Amino acid sequence: MNLSDIRLVCSDLDGTLLPNMSNGLSDEIFPIIRELKARGVQFCPASGRQFASLQRLFAPVVEDCLFMCDNGAVLFDAQGKLLAKTTMPRALAMEIAHDFWEGCDGQGEVTLSGENTLYVMSRRLGGLEALNAVGSRCVPITAPEQVPEEIVKVSIYLPGGALAWSERFVPRWAHANATLAGPCWIDTTFSNKGTGVEALCRVLNIRPEQVLAFGDNYNDQPMLDAVGWPFIMETAHPPLRVRYPRRTRRPEDTLRALLDGAEL
Repeated sequence: MNLSDIRLVCSDLDGTLLPNMSNGLSDEIFPIIRELKARGVQFCPASGRQFASLQRLFAPVVEDCLFMCDNGAVLFDAQGKLLAKTTMPRALAMEIAHDFWEGCDGQGEVTLSGENTLYVMSRRLGGLEALNAVGSRCVPITAPEQVPEEIVKVSIYLPGGALAWSERFVPRWAHANATLAGPCWIDTTFSNKGTGVEALCRVLNIRPEQVLAFGDNYNDQPMLDAVGWPFIMETAHPPLRVRYPRRTRRPEDTLRALLDGAEL
């Protein structure tokens, strides 16, 4: 595989382009994104974050990117034009939100995602502060019924660790694609990063085989399975490293090698 095989690069953020505990991207990625675009390759961050947060994070190259938000539920172009949106049935979103809120023994906070706004049910456990810190557009609420727009994702923030709660919530909401989305989050949505990639391929009129993707966690698996060239982070859980033989320590290194003419 070389650069001529690729038309689109999609990359997860937390744990991938953003090492855990990091608040900012490496300055190396910005010239890489510009050079990819100049060579006919689109770049798309693929994240559970919302568009407002991604705009802030990628501010130096915001006009050179596409954006996959809310784990593939909402897609925007570089100008902020909505390309695609996958909503949840409202009654189901209400049921999940109430179950998250009432079933976590007071140890979690619930977020409901609109198109570009996060509605947050807070217990002052740090979730609202963390979301504000990364540039999310947040509105506090006290009940899920207060959300005034279509809902694309319902999540629970568990600062003590989401893995301990996965058996409680993930099987129960498997039909809403419940998945661990990092150390402290469980997400539900009617989309995933795989359907997001498929929608981008339709918009760009390219084939999934022409897409390279980077990921590190289980919520990245649909995206990695959907593309021709999946790369897993060397820090990923062992089952994921077994599933995907192509590995990388840093996406920047892999992309720079491709731009320099390497065969991978």
